[in-house]
Parts: sequence; C-alpha cells; structure tokens
Amino acid sequence: MSSFSVSLSPHVRDSASTRRIMLQVCLALLPALAFGVWAFGLYALLVVALSVASAVGTEALVQRCLKRPITISDGSAAVTGLLLGLTLPPEAPWYVPVFGAVFAIFIAKQVFGGLGDNFVNPALAGRAFLLACWPVEMTSYPNPFAVDALTSATPLADAGFAQSAAALQNAYLGLVPGTIGETCKLALLLGAAYLLLRRVIDWRIPVAYLGSLALLSWAFGENGLLAIGLGGAILGAFFMATDYVTSPITPWGKLVYGVGCGLITFAIRTWGAYPEGVTYAILLMNVAAPLIDRGFRPRKYGEVKEHA
Repeated sequence: MSSFSVSLSPHVRDSASTRRIMLQVCLALLPALAFGVWAFGLYALLVVALSVASAVGTEALVQRCLKRPITISDGSAAVTGLLLGLTLPPEAPWYVPVFGAVFAIFIAKQVFGGLGDNFVNPALAGRAFLLACWPVEMTSYPNPFAVDALTSATPLADAGFAQSAAALQNAYLGLVPGTIGETCKLALLLGAAYLLLRRVIDWRIPVAYLGSLALLSWAFGENGLLAIGLGGAILGAFFMATDYVTSPITPWGKLVYGVGCGLITFAIRTWGAYPEGVTYAILLMNVAAPLIDRGFRPRKYGEVKEHA
C-alpha cells in the first residue's frame, strides 16, 4: 500500500489560523495599551474601544449589505481597530476613532474584497485619512501622567528635547508625549519579543526597518537609538510593516521592504514638513511590495538558466 497521498496545493500546511494569529497580535499589544491607559487615563481606553467597536461593526455591516460571509470572528477587524486606536492621540474626540475605523474597514479593506485582497494596511490607511481630515486633533498630544497638553506633533519636532541627556531614557520608558500605544517603547518591545518567539512575525522587516533608520540617523549626526525610540517607528516596524497581506513574502524582499520603510521614514522626518513619517513610509512600501516580490522571486526547483 502506497505511503504517498495526492492532493491539491498547498502541500505544506500550518496549524496557525487567522483567528489564532490575530489573537496573539492582540495579546502582544496589551502591554502598550495598558501603559497608555495608565499614563493618559480611562478616556484613552474609550478611544481604543470606540475604534475596535467601529471596525468590527463596519465589517459586519458591509459584509451583510454585500451578502458576503460575515468574518468578524477571525479577529482581523478587531486588530485593525486596536492598531488604529493605539495610533491616535489619547484625547482625540469620539468621532475621530469612529470615522477612522469606518474608513479603514470599508474603503481600505472591504472595497477591495476583504482580508487578503487589500493592498495597503487598513489601520494606517485610516490614520492617514484622519491626518488629512483632522490635522489639529491628530497632532495634539498631552504629557503622560499630566494634564497640560502640547500642540506640537511629537517630541520629534522639538530639537531641544532631542539633544537633552534624559531624552533616550524618557523615550523608552514612556515619559514623552505621543499616541496611546506608541509612548512606552519597552512595552512595545515586550510585545514584539512575544511575536518573534511565537514566530508570528519574521525578524527581517523590523530589523531592516529600524536598522536602516538608525544608521541613517547616525550618518547625519543624530542619535540612532533616539531616532527609533521617538514617534511610531517601533510600533510600525513590528506591528504594521509585518502585516502578512501587504508585505513581501520572500526573504530578500522583506529586507528590501524594511530598508525602504526606514529610508522613507528618515527622509520625511528630515526634509518633510511633517515631523513623523512612519504612516506614509509603510503605506508607500505596501504599494511597492508586489514589485519587490517579483524582483526577488526565487528560482524554481530544477530550473536551468538559459544561455544567450
């Protein structure tokens, strides 16, 4: 009796499901969320909750109207809402997370066919939409553990802070203004370590992203560790640039993709009018991901290169 079985591809399968992966991403983001609520108060939790609820509700409503199977149980909409909520200011008006989540799910995801067919990260698309519609609300951050608000975008716009002796420590401990989820870098790194150990994400994209950003910063006379410790670089590198659908699948493609994100982030921060560039860097590289995979497509087994 033959020990071989014949079946359709794929022939290599994994036990991990979409729901299981999304659950692990949510678990990895809990430390950053907990710190954000502790630092900014319960209203920050309301902002994130509104984002998650709006994302899940929009996905269910759109799929029902289009007579598609309702897939909110896979957790992808919840993760989109959670990521979007963590990239919002802790004092954002209630309508900001609601409209951002509706745009992220309806326009950036469902219009193109749903999970697996979207060509850009929905959470970042929603954030870009909010930055265009409500720039003041999206760039005003309160100090953590305090009540006075800042009107500047982030400490990235404050040259004096970048040169201070305590800047590096404050940036990683979460003692600087920022969005709900990006403030404490140690909490984000804890979640990132969990995803790497569980092999939910590949190390190539975040290492290439943060490494290129740090090296460029050092080359231009800045502190590389501070460059990746301020703003949303760590949140973006580990939790958004690694999105399965919108990032390359080949090993070399992932490295090129990560370096591209780092280059664009540095360029926007250094020469652009906007002090932060993570959102637009990842979105631009999302669009380039299929071309990157095509350029680094592995050779088929047994293929012989033709000689001219």
